[in-house]
Amino acid sequence: MKKAIFPGSFDPITKGHFDIIKRGISLFDEVIVAIGINAEKKYMFSLEDRKRFIEDAFKDEPKVKVITYEGLTIDLCQKENAQFILRGLRNPADFEFEKAIAHTNRKLSKIETVFLLTAAKTSYISSSIVRDVIRNGGDYTVLVPDSVRIIEN
Repeated sequence: MKKAIFPGSFDPITKGHFDIIKRGISLFDEVIVAIGINAEKKYMFSLEDRKRFIEDAFKDEPKVKVITYEGLTIDLCQKENAQFILRGLRNPADFEFEKAIAHTNRKLSKIETVFLLTAAKTSYISSSIVRDVIRNGGDYTVLVPDSVRIIEN
């Protein structure tokens, strides 16, 4: 069984993430979306909300599992018996950053990293852009799956 871990903070999941996961489903028997927990980071959405957004987006897809984790992604791969790390690339800067991480992971383990280029229609979207749109009252709904909805008080 070919399993891939798709790690990230998903604060929140974007249409770009959604596209990478959907395409990963066709390549792997299981895609484990792994929400990393970093105590140093300030998140806009709670861990529970981020997990729910992803679970709701893929509620009808049995090949997608959503978990949370702390520590090294390669340790999580070992724990989950995953042979691959799945990553999306939007631009050359992403490639340079992700390449260094992939080389390190390969040096520390036998885990292969599989890169998928983001679709042209979503390549400009990042979680930080979505958060900025939300903070400034813009229409974030065009940037995220339908499962990402903010309840306003």
